[in-house]
Amino acid sequence: MLLARHSDFILECGTDEAGRGCLAGPVTAAAVILKEDFTNEVLNDSKQLTKKNRDQLRKIIEAEALCYKVVHIPEAKIDELNILHASIFAMHEAIKGLSTCPEFIAVDGNKFKPFYRTNSRKKAKEILHKCIVKGDAKYLHIAAASILAKTYRDEFMANLHKEFPHYNWLSNKGYPTREHRAAIQKYGPTKYHRKSFKLLPDQLELNL
Repeated sequence: MLLARHSDFILECGTDEAGRGCLAGPVTAAAVILKEDFTNEVLNDSKQLTKKNRDQLRKIIEAEALCYKVVHIPEAKIDELNILHASIFAMHEAIKGLSTCPEFIAVDGNKFKPFYRTNSRKKAKEILHKCIVKGDAKYLHIAAASILAKTYRDEFMANLHKEFPHYNWLSNKGYPTREHRAAIQKYGPTKYHRKSFKLLPDQLELNL
C-alpha cells in the first residue's frame, strides 16, 4: 500500500510528468491533491499497471480527488527550454491550475525548481517541496499524477496518430522505437517532432 503523503500538511500535492523521453509530441504533467481519507489498493506507478487499470483509475481519481490539473507542453516549448526545464515548467503549470493551492509539493524524480504562490495582497511565498526518486511507486498522490499524465498524453498521441499514421504513435506514443525511427528516416520529421532531439542514430540520415 502506498503512503498518503510525505509531509504533515493535509493539502499536499503530488506531481509527475509523462513523455519526457519521446521524440514527438508534448511532455504532459499532472498535479493532484487527494482527499485526506483517499485509499486505493490498485493505484501505483502507471508503468506498472495495465491500460485497463490505468483507465479505471483515471475515472476514480477524477471523481474522488480534491482537485487535479493536467497540462500539455508542446514541442516548440520543449525545444526552447530543453526537456528537463520543459518538464519542470509543465509541473509548475499543472500546480498553478489546481483549484486549491497546495501547502506542500511532492515531486516525482530528482529535479525541480522552487514554486511560488502569488497573492495580489501579499508577496510571493515559496511552497515547500520534496523531490522523491520513484515517488510514483511510493505515494498515492504522485501515483495518481502519473496515471493522469500517462492517460491524457496517450490520448493526445492517439489523436496525432490520425493525422500522421505512418509513425504509429497509437502504439509507440512517440517513443524512439525501431519502427518510429524507421518512419522518420523514410518520411522525415513532422511538425510534432522535437527538433532539438536526436531523431535518428548517427549511422542513419534523414531524407529531407
